[in-house]
Amino acid sequence: MELTLTYNPGGHVALTVPLVMFAWIPIVLYLFTRFPAQKAVVISFLTAWMFLPEASLTLPGLPDYTKMSATCYGVLLATFIFDVGRFSSFRFGWVDLPMAIWCLCPFISSMTNELGPYDGVAAVLDQTVTWGIPYFLGRIYLNSLTGLKQLAIGLFVGGLVYAPLCLFESRMSPQLHRIVYGDIAFADFGQAMRLGGFRPLVFMRHGLTVAAFMMAATLIGIWLWRSGTLKQLWGIPMDWLIGALFVTFVLMRSTGAYFLLVAGLGLLVSSRYFRTALPLYALSALICGYLLVNAESAAYVTDQIIEALSGFLPPDRVQSLEFRFNNEELLTDKARERIWFGWGGWGRARVPIDNYGKMTVQDSLWIIAFGHHGTVGLASMTLSMLLPVTALTWLRYPARLWSHPKVAPTAALLVVISLYMVDSLFNALLNPIYVLAIGGVAGLVLKPEKLRSPTSHQRSVARRVLAQQQ
Repeated sequence: MELTLTYNPGGHVALTVPLVMFAWIPIVLYLFTRFPAQKAVVISFLTAWMFLPEASLTLPGLPDYTKMSATCYGVLLATFIFDVGRFSSFRFGWVDLPMAIWCLCPFISSMTNELGPYDGVAAVLDQTVTWGIPYFLGRIYLNSLTGLKQLAIGLFVGGLVYAPLCLFESRMSPQLHRIVYGDIAFADFGQAMRLGGFRPLVFMRHGLTVAAFMMAATLIGIWLWRSGTLKQLWGIPMDWLIGALFVTFVLMRSTGAYFLLVAGLGLLVSSRYFRTALPLYALSALICGYLLVNAESAAYVTDQIIEALSGFLPPDRVQSLEFRFNNEELLTDKARERIWFGWGGWGRARVPIDNYGKMTVQDSLWIIAFGHHGTVGLASMTLSMLLPVTALTWLRYPARLWSHPKVAPTAALLVVISLYMVDSLFNALLNPIYVLAIGGVAGLVLKPEKLRSPTSHQRSVARRVLAQQQ
């Protein structure tokens, strides 16, 4: 057993890879002794996601050891050692049900495909480490406005820290992963060349992953600034920081990320001026409608989407999108043969497309969920991400409060999570940071914080002070 680069298995692995990967759990333990537990969780997840190598160690019968599984193990161990009472704060609630089903349905998928209980248990463990543990940690650590604010500011700071690294790779090509860890993270270097330049990878899987991360950091930063939550950072005014981050984001060369940023700003601005979350609800409904039509029927709408986008997207982007949609039509036809719990693992959901063994490509997260775990898996994954967002805005914090400095960081995260689900219709870029966030949101739904309204006495005092000043 040895560590390999997950998305470049033939790549050279430098000595720094095992050193960093196996030292990470002790480092997480140290972070819990150095910072408050809530902050230590945020630092652990963001630092691992941003700087650890895209490497994995295959363990028989157990989930692969990766930078995010190492983080989950480290945080769980630190909780047992330093904060064991935190576990007793968890109470299973109705909003947790979709995530529980999503983590358990791989067992049924394995059994209905006669892959055996061993395969089913291994698949459940893998799904739980990838999705369930980050969600659970978000539930017990970030289930407050303060906790979600920590994560939102952490994402913004992460974008600022990544900015000079992205600018370097935009000019010099993606080289940092090779310099530090031995080889580039993604085997197809050609995908890093876009729009007459290079698309940064830094220490992440793909340029699209970095672009999505920088989009989230930029969007959150803009909303923290406009809501007055943050006026400066490190003694630097926010408008300067936002400007630098936005310029870096433009150099990501990702048209999809550009679209998502515009859409996210539209959702937040509409909440400020129209005081309604209807656009966010409409987006969730569109996501569910798209999945319903494409997964559960043969009435494909992809041809109409291609025709609509061909008017303003570059031809190479249209061709790439058309290739994905053509693959998805074949994959959904195959998935509907096992409509409820899918085909399980081992590539059984894929379809051969020629006589030489070439297979369809599972580009989007939704088609992977549908092919592997059927309608039950796809519905539970989608609801686990969108249900807490809708419930929090409907039951606890309506759109008229999204500009409030205490609520603004959480509102920005709600929009970012929704945009991530839009991105998952086209890409399979699993990001445990968003799963951690949605766990915190679900915890806040079940354990809401109330914004304190001024008492009548406080309001009368304020009016007298204002009259004296005038």
